[in-house]
Amino acid sequence: MSRMPAEHNHILVSETVPSMRYDGKHPFAEWQKEARAKLAELVGMDKFKKCDPDFQLEFTKEFDTFTEYRFTVQSELDYRVPVHFWVPKAAKKPLGAIVCLQGHSKGMHISLGRPKYPGDENTISGGDRDFAVRTVKEGLCAIVIEQRNFGECGGTPEGPTCMVSTMAALLIGRTTIGERVWDTSCVLDAILEHFGDVVDPEKLYCMGNSGGGTATFYVGCLDERIKIAMPSCAVCTYKDSIAAMAHCTCNFIPHIAEYFDMGDLAGLIAPRKMILVHGIQDPIFPDNGVRETYALTQKMYAYAGVPDNCALVSGPEGHRFYADLSWPVFHKMED
Repeated sequence: MSRMPAEHNHILVSETVPSMRYDGKHPFAEWQKEARAKLAELVGMDKFKKCDPDFQLEFTKEFDTFTEYRFTVQSELDYRVPVHFWVPKAAKKPLGAIVCLQGHSKGMHISLGRPKYPGDENTISGGDRDFAVRTVKEGLCAIVIEQRNFGECGGTPEGPTCMVSTMAALLIGRTTIGERVWDTSCVLDAILEHFGDVVDPEKLYCMGNSGGGTATFYVGCLDERIKIAMPSCAVCTYKDSIAAMAHCTCNFIPHIAEYFDMGDLAGLIAPRKMILVHGIQDPIFPDNGVRETYALTQKMYAYAGVPDNCALVSGPEGHRFYADLSWPVFHKMED
């Protein structure tokens, strides 16, 4: 019997052995340098050009427990990234700051805990996705970025619109993942330049759920300023998740499985710290694939000489962030 195309390709991915998997035969730092350069090539980081960031502060608002700044920054010529920056009032400056990346939702207002469209209340309350609200309660600054094709950056009241933009990017050697990594790095540049008295540059972190977790993972791999990456419901073997079922086009990187699986890439975050969060009943990032990825992650961190710098947080439900389980682990890693 002939296979169907999806089954056929899934088997091909499952049988692919990543050619750049670390084999322990040469120094780990050398592998990291080569692997980071290859990942940057695959996501198209060479297609981006620095430009005048043209930082524009739109407003400042005072709340009981935090100050909010809203600004935009130009990450590429004629493309601007909207950002909300929340600074806790009670904590002593300079502070750690965590980039908050919402997943496939209607926009960054979810991370801000501010319902805008029908159904937003359930999205926020049902998955610990009001990242900025919890972040300032934990004593950190929250950097909330509107990711490409979400919310103000191309989304609709019904949700994100990734496909056309992602497919167009592929035509010119770019990826949406690369675009989101680039935007995040440009925003960090702006934060350090304009809020350097508030933010400790040695305490920059990143977190996100689902598509935001995916972006968090690759930001951690490529921007070495990130000291702790905390992706949730996003890090899994390619064969068990991205190649096994329907996912948004923005998750895909051409040729990636020929060189790496996600557990291999976790070695690019080491020796910096990573907290992998998942739900054991998550249907699109299955538990077995997450655990296989984490087992390889542990090997990579052992090669880096820091076996205690990675952690797995397993929530009892599905595709959500587990704040009450994850934040204590974060603070332990932060110390």
